[in-house]
Amino acid sequence: MIRGWSTGASGMTAQQIRLDAISNNLANVDTEGYKRDTAVHKAFAQLLLRRMNDDGVLKNPFGSGDLAPVVGKLGTGVETNELFTEFEQGALKETQSDFDLALEGKGFFCVETPFGERYTRNGSFVLGKEGFLETKEGYKVLGENGPIMIKENNFKVDKNGVVFVDRRYQDDPFRLVSREENTWEGLERLDALKLVDFKKDRYIAKQGSSLWRATEESGDARVLPANSPSARPKVEQGFTEASNVTPVLEMVRMIEVNRAYEANQKTIQAEDAMLGKLINEVARV
Repeated sequence: MIRGWSTGASGMTAQQIRLDAISNNLANVDTEGYKRDTAVHKAFAQLLLRRMNDDGVLKNPFGSGDLAPVVGKLGTGVETNELFTEFEQGALKETQSDFDLALEGKGFFCVETPFGERYTRNGSFVLGKEGFLETKEGYKVLGENGPIMIKENNFKVDKNGVVFVDRRYQDDPFRLVSREENTWEGLERLDALKLVDFKKDRYIAKQGSSLWRATEESGDARVLPANSPSARPKVEQGFTEASNVTPVLEMVRMIEVNRAYEANQKTIQAEDAMLGKLINEVARV
């Protein structure tokens, strides 16, 4: 019966971790570039039950064990194996802001932080006070030649992530240049966004503020050069990538978790009731 307690408790712990992941997904349903987490569990080793006192049991001639008939298997609980991030493409939302960029395909933006380079799918950028393209937290967005310095309404980003600037209106940065007027002719190439990927992206770690960091298991970030457009994700200016969280599915999963948690809880209560009856009634006899 004590084994029943530990088995039920391990199930409750696993469901609690799964519930935390679902809650975090729902909390970030409106966060640009967020990728939902899924808790992956695995069972402990099962115990093989045999009928040891059965008539006619033969001994293994090699002395490695007996040939007692198998009764069945007894589970010993479950544990959380990992929090797996699903990198499915999120929907693109049009914002009409030239500072907003979205990636369509596999890859990450690279930003400069006090802790080193970090990676993000959140392309909701702003113009910093020093004229650099930055995240909302103030981290500079990196190009292949370093931080990208631009001015308002005088730059464009093509689908390969190449940044072009319009030098004609450099002295008048607040002049609105419409998308129809600001054609590719007359624009000067400034830099290209530094886009990276990982050999094993499932092992990169979330750091908060929509940032990821490389780990020993994921390996170092691999730069996707601008001169190889086929190897880079497409960049859409004026769009952001929505999270890949589906609220309805997450709510259904939450209901499943609550019911599984209650089932494990009732298992412990039943084990406790049987143990109490054994001690208080059977032991007296």
